[in-house]
Amino acid sequence: MLPKTKEEFAKYIDSTILRADATENEITLLCQDAIKYGFAAVCVNPCNIELCRSLLQNSKINIATVVGFPLGANISNVKFYEAGMALLAGASELDMVINIAKLKDKNYSFVEKEISEIVRLGSEAKALVKVIIETGLLSDAEKIEACKIVSNSGAHFIKTSTGFAKTGATIEDIELMRKYCDPSVKIKASGGIKTVDFALKLIEAGAERIGTSSGVELITNFA
Repeated sequence: MLPKTKEEFAKYIDSTILRADATENEITLLCQDAIKYGFAAVCVNPCNIELCRSLLQNSKINIATVVGFPLGANISNVKFYEAGMALLAGASELDMVINIAKLKDKNYSFVEKEISEIVRLGSEAKALVKVIIETGLLSDAEKIEACKIVSNSGAHFIKTSTGFAKTGATIEDIELMRKYCDPSVKIKASGGIKTVDFALKLIEAGAERIGTSSGVELITNFA
């Protein structure tokens, strides 16, 4: 069901700053805006988790961070360590990038094991895990395999993109994900979402979170 009010729309938005040059002032403003508009979460690089925790401690805004970002090509143990440290720092949501090359090599057991271990860590901390499959680098057949793997892993969300690849979210990819993922797996659309119309079309196609660096613009332009 499409959101009908600004308040409902805000609950879809993960307001995001993942630029390498994001300053403390920008992260502070991100958190202040999240409180003002009631966004679902802020999504920041791991080094900014503690700042967000201090700014959001009296709010209901979740703190999302990234793991293995943006390439997903880290050694698995490094991803596990990063996820664990992020949870200790105060993250309540982990947006992890799969090992894209392993998926393309059809080493599906490797990809699933890596996701499942991070899901285990998240579960112990009662944190959500979102799995970024980077749709812009995958064929439709590879996207379908990724949907099956994410469904088997126990992850809470499948997510389109890092925002750092050649393409981001598309209506077609959201529809494909909804068709091939288990109904228990939610979908986060991210990458290139800058207008209300596009965001609503993604929600209509099945997205339950919208990851965007244009959260304030979206909410202020929502009619």
